[in-house]
Amino acid sequence: MQWAILSGIEGNLAAYEAVLQDIRQQRSPVTALYALGDVIGLKGDNEAVIRRLQSPRPGELDPQVCIGWWEEQCFSLHGLSGLPDAPELMAQFGGDGVKQLWESVSRESVRWLRSLHFGFHELDCLLIHGSTVSYADELTPGTPAIQLCDRLLRADANTLFCGRSGQTFHLKIPEGAVTSTVTTLDAAAQTMTQTVRDRQIVGVGSVGKEPGKATYTLYSPYTNAVSFRTVRYGTQGKGFGAV
Repeated sequence: MQWAILSGIEGNLAAYEAVLQDIRQQRSPVTALYALGDVIGLKGDNEAVIRRLQSPRPGELDPQVCIGWWEEQCFSLHGLSGLPDAPELMAQFGGDGVKQLWESVSRESVRWLRSLHFGFHELDCLLIHGSTVSYADELTPGTPAIQLCDRLLRADANTLFCGRSGQTFHLKIPEGAVTSTVTTLDAAAQTMTQTVRDRQIVGVGSVGKEPGKATYTLYSPYTNAVSFRTVRYGTQGKGFGAV
C-alpha cells in the first residue's frame, strides 16, 4: 500500500499524463492519489486538466484534490474570496497574467474548484498545499526550524505533506520540547511547554512547473517510507526514476 502525492500541475496535461503512467508502473500498487493544489496556472490547458481530474479512466484512481495558490487567485478574480481582484496575482504576473487566468478557466470549472477541500487529514498525516496558516505558506528546507515546528504543532499531524514550494524535500524533526512564554501588561508571564514527537515535513515536488520534467512523491503510510520520483517526458524523451 502506498500513496502518490503530487502538486503543481499548472495546466500541464502532458506532465500529468506522464506521472499517471509512472504511477501505473510501480511494483507496489498505488492505492490513493492526492493532488495538493495548483492544478491550474498560466502554462497550459487548464480546462483539459480539470476535465482529466474529474473523469479518471477505467482502472485509474479517483484523485483527491485540494485548493492551492492558483485556485485562490481564480476565486479572487471571480469575487469568491476575501481579496477581490487578485492582488497577489497582479503583483506577480501583471494585467496580462490576470487576463490569461480569467480567460482560461470557465465559470463551471470555477464552481468545481470552489467545491474542493483546503487539505486532507489521513491517518497521522496532513496533506495540504501550504500549511494550516495559509495556502500561500511556502515551507522549504531553508525555513527556520522554529517555524517548521510551529506548522507541525498547528497541523496536529506526525507528517505534513505540502506542495507550495514546488520542491522535493524531506525534513525530520526529532522528539523534543517547545517552550513558549506569553507576557501581557496586566498579567504575569505564562509559560507553556509542548512535547513534540518525532515528526516530518515533506515537500512533494511539482508536476508541471518545469517543462519536460515532473516530480512527485510516493509514501507508504505503514512503513513511513518516503521516496521522490522524477519523470521525463516530451521531446526530450521519456525516462522514469527515483530522485
